[in-house]
Amino acid sequence: MTDLAVILASVTAVSLVSFVGIFFIGLKEAIVGRILMSLVGFASGSLIGAAFFDLIPEAADSGQAIWLYIVVGIVFFFIMEKFLYWRHCHDETCQVHNFAYLNLIGDGVHNFVDGALIAASFLVSASLGFTTSLAVVFHEIPQELGDFGVLLYGGFGKKKALAYNFLSAITAVIGALVTFFLASYVQGLAQPLVPFAAGGFIYIAATDLMPELHKKTQMKDSAIQLFTLVSGIALMFAIDLLLPAH
Repeated sequence: MTDLAVILASVTAVSLVSFVGIFFIGLKEAIVGRILMSLVGFASGSLIGAAFFDLIPEAADSGQAIWLYIVVGIVFFFIMEKFLYWRHCHDETCQVHNFAYLNLIGDGVHNFVDGALIAASFLVSASLGFTTSLAVVFHEIPQELGDFGVLLYGGFGKKKALAYNFLSAITAVIGALVTFFLASYVQGLAQPLVPFAAGGFIYIAATDLMPELHKKTQMKDSAIQLFTLVSGIALMFAIDLLLPAH
């Protein structure tokens, strides 16, 4: 049987990708402010790309009723946002926007599935496990960069955004442990989470992030937003094409 330590080391290494935002820590606030909207556009694109090029095709291969789970994911995140608004923002003095919390939840579900996938691959063979881990890393880099930008734009400070992004990432460790110890049952558990996470990503990108982009209407800003949005989509498509994780 594959050594659990190897699986945990690989999943932890993947989770550390969440610290990609550390490159922004030393930048001045004025510079970060100028690039934030670009990161929001990039995050929108990477979430859409992850949903349509990665999660939904993977779920479709399983033969399950994926559209139901996608819709459930969208409705769930709508309810969560309403709850967060009532719980934290009913006085209209929110310092952190709801979509920042939603992004953490959606990314946490996605990372749990990635951890389960990596562990399952190692249980087949060590070579497949390492290949899958590498592919997941390349998938995660653009998405984690976008996630960091969303957390900053949503009201988190840079250090707090890094910490919360990492907490969301280590759900991959939980997914790996569940898979390792419950290998014969986890497939049925994890499968619905894939389209569910896709629904969450679609909801966050379409209802929370894209409306933020519309707040800047100058032609130059719109062109930059379009470029970063398409770049996020294109990068996720290219990575999934060249390094499929599934």
